[in-house]
Amino acid sequence: MASSSYGDDLVVLNCIGPHKMELEANRKETVISTAEISSWDLPGILSHQIVNVKANRNRLIEQSSYFGGLLGGSFSESCLDCISIHWNLETLMIVLKFMFGHQVDVTSNNFLPLYEGALYFGVETLLSKCKVWLSDVTSSKELCSPQVKLDDLIHIWNFSLEHANDFIPELCTSYLARKFQMWAMFSNSFGDVPYNLLLSCIKHPQLIVDSEKHLSEALLVWLACNTKQIESLNSTNGGCTNILKEIRISLLPLWYAAGKKRCCFFSKFANESINAILSLMGHPSTSSLDVFGDGDLSCMRIRLTSDTKKVDLSGCPQIKPAVLLLSMLPCSYSMDPKLRKNIKQSPTNLERLNGNQCQISWGLWPTLSFEAVQEVDISNCPMLHLEAAIECFCKSFPSLRILKATYFLSFKTAKLRQLMQRCPLLYDIDLTVDISPIIPTQVSIVSSFPSTTPNVSIVSSGIIGYPSDATLSYMSRPLLSNVTKLTLEGRIDVGDADLKNISESCVSLCYLNLKGCTSVTDAGISVLILRCLELHSIVVSDTSFGQNSILALCSTITNSAAQIEKKRSQTLAYKLQTLHMGGCNVFSAGANGTSLIKLMSQMCMLKSLCLRETELVDNALYSFCGSSLEMLDVSDTKVSGAALAHIVHRNPGLKIWKASGCQNLFQQGSKNEGEDFPSSPYSCMELSFELGKTCKLEEIVLGWGFSCLSMEALRPAITTLRAITVGLGASLGQDALELLPKTCPLLESVILYFQQVISDCIVINIMENLRYLQVLALCYCLGEMSSLSFKCNMPNLRKLRLQRVTPWMTNDDLSILTQNCGKLIELSLLGCRLLNSDSQQIISNGWPGLISIHLEECGELTTNGVMSLFDCKALEDLLLRHNGPGIQKNFIVAAASKLPMLRKVSLDLCDASDGDFDIPDFADRYFMSTVKIARCKLQRCTLDLQKLKARKTPVHKETLVLVWDSKNLTRTVVKERL
Repeated sequence: MASSSYGDDLVVLNCIGPHKMELEANRKETVISTAEISSWDLPGILSHQIVNVKANRNRLIEQSSYFGGLLGGSFSESCLDCISIHWNLETLMIVLKFMFGHQVDVTSNNFLPLYEGALYFGVETLLSKCKVWLSDVTSSKELCSPQVKLDDLIHIWNFSLEHANDFIPELCTSYLARKFQMWAMFSNSFGDVPYNLLLSCIKHPQLIVDSEKHLSEALLVWLACNTKQIESLNSTNGGCTNILKEIRISLLPLWYAAGKKRCCFFSKFANESINAILSLMGHPSTSSLDVFGDGDLSCMRIRLTSDTKKVDLSGCPQIKPAVLLLSMLPCSYSMDPKLRKNIKQSPTNLERLNGNQCQISWGLWPTLSFEAVQEVDISNCPMLHLEAAIECFCKSFPSLRILKATYFLSFKTAKLRQLMQRCPLLYDIDLTVDISPIIPTQVSIVSSFPSTTPNVSIVSSGIIGYPSDATLSYMSRPLLSNVTKLTLEGRIDVGDADLKNISESCVSLCYLNLKGCTSVTDAGISVLILRCLELHSIVVSDTSFGQNSILALCSTITNSAAQIEKKRSQTLAYKLQTLHMGGCNVFSAGANGTSLIKLMSQMCMLKSLCLRETELVDNALYSFCGSSLEMLDVSDTKVSGAALAHIVHRNPGLKIWKASGCQNLFQQGSKNEGEDFPSSPYSCMELSFELGKTCKLEEIVLGWGFSCLSMEALRPAITTLRAITVGLGASLGQDALELLPKTCPLLESVILYFQQVISDCIVINIMENLRYLQVLALCYCLGEMSSLSFKCNMPNLRKLRLQRVTPWMTNDDLSILTQNCGKLIELSLLGCRLLNSDSQQIISNGWPGLISIHLEECGELTTNGVMSLFDCKALEDLLLRHNGPGIQKNFIVAAASKLPMLRKVSLDLCDASDGDFDIPDFADRYFMSTVKIARCKLQRCTLDLQKLKARKTPVHKETLVLVWDSKNLTRTVVKERL
């Protein structure tokens, strides 16, 4: 026994819990001895109100300064055989076990009581053990190591302040700083963090946040949870202001800063942020730092630490190469007055217009390496040249694996190889741009004139550390890369030669997104498929994907490594998990669909399938043998409900179901001419019941044939629904719409088109009861609404579309809408004829953070021109049509220069004050990728019997579409109104 060497000098510890001081008659007592400590039944012991512990006096004196003074000193208790101790019984028992040699494990749950007990009783060895544990757990970077919960951390912090402990606050602060991003997003206790701990945390050099936006959002959430505390702090030391000052407002996304102009806590900082962003954009990269004079440049440093894993700079037009370079230098450089001079005088010219021969002299810059960074998002940063960014990343982020760089229109796909060469560990690259509205299968082209223009603009920047263009497309041998996921969505500069290069370099490619890449051919796609044998996910919607590509997928893999069954060779189609071929004309002239049926019969492992707007018929669906589908889109096809019921029955894991525009849904069946198809065990009426019985849906798009009875049958499947779209041909009825919030309480998106009958009570019910609603669209609906519908507060609504449902809307109604839906980022109004030019200011003042504005047939909104809408500085998409003939001829160029994020503009010549619009050249377009200008003609449509003459109204004639890629401008005239 642990006490055997200390003789038989025993003392009885009369241990009484602080909350067990009951009447003498009701007390339950027990007697235990430290000599039998290894056999203590702790739960049984703790069931008593009083525990008498026989313990060795000398052991107590040796292990505890408390007992040393009490039993070995001159106190009257030192000669007693029994002393009373009032303390938490469980903690006291554990402390005693430790003192008598029993092993004690420190955890997040017991650290604080153990530390407090060790401190009170003066058990130095236990105190040291607790300190070591806390130090280890708060400094460990291993995911499998013990973790401290935020609740426990707050208690530990408060305890350390009460006991004037010096080392614990620093450990708590550094731990919270490194866990800040995760706890701010996911912990319900984040609002309970003490102000001083939070302030110390965000000042800590190890603070980890993906972006300044995440830090700002976290602090605003904390402020909203602590309004009373903030009021008292503001009256003493300006708490709210002080804590928000720690945000580096110069690095916020423009749309975020603009959207916070109405925030009660942040309005002042939002205005300062917008001014700083626009000032930075107005300076060349090498002189951007002059905006801050001779002051400290730390406010321009991106937060990077040794533990940072993700850097998110998306939506920041002010980010330039100089900002990246500054952030990758030691912190002392932000205080160095010579920094600006060195950058200017250095051979490094980060934005030389003809920079093909330009190199960074890295020897002049002691750049830091951040080994932990694996993901970077620089999407929608129009002032940042992608090649310059890559040059910085390859030096400071050697472990970079994921790069999201969407909307970099100036980046040529031909340079993709060099990007992969500079960052060899990259496995996920996203180079998405806006999809061109000119999809050959969807529009009737009148004329098209591609014109090559010099790729030089006021925002174009040089290529740093890259060879000249002449060498980019020709390599002596393929460069193998680790890229397994590649997204080139919308890039019309991608051609068959690029696909060939990709297939040679990315031999391990698993996921490929070519959606909207209209320049690639069916033959080019098929060659890539045959070469990339690891492909399991292909997104080729709105491309020339067709017969050749299907045959490639159905071809046999000759590589023996691909054999998964004895004596059975595999096809590429067999292992496909994703195939999106919506909008593709998969039937060549004279083809009967046999190849598609063959493809469907071989895709056994498919999880996501999009066949919208194809010539899909039942034969192909009946041949599908897979049972793992989670997403199915058959919108605007000829399939029947019976065939779909067959698919649903075989795939109970369906989560996303899209079947709008299927006019044959409730017919007996559909087939290609001359073909037979098997009889289905399901009738066309059983589709809704099969969905309701089999699936748990998260998103659904309904069309022809769906009614309130269908919704009743679907009810078991839609209780977890997140998004619902009800389109043409569906009619849910008032009862179903009224029950929608109760049936689907988790809805985030509600979109109602055409025949849906709406009313004030339905809209109010949706707005009041769907707490998570972010998207609401009411388009061409029947019924009557009034201004009462929009007097409900919808704090989470982000996107609002009202088309032909609010003809009564006035400026007063619009003002009320801005008050109740203050967080909108997308607004679309059609047919609000009572609006006027004052509406512009209401919109820009009420929703300064809008990124998309669509206003059509809204009275006289643009009769006096367009000025106030330019105050929405973060606009990316602007549509103004039939709102009054007051838009100036130079509007497109003016909008591009005043709205730094603008990419898409849609206008109508009816609104041009001079009858026409100036077309921007390559330089004047700034960052625009698409301009659409519609033209109308007058047409007789009715006869006015009183005046005995025909009345002429404007009807659409054609649309001029201007599309820019990395090197060309294409002018196309189409019949459709795009």
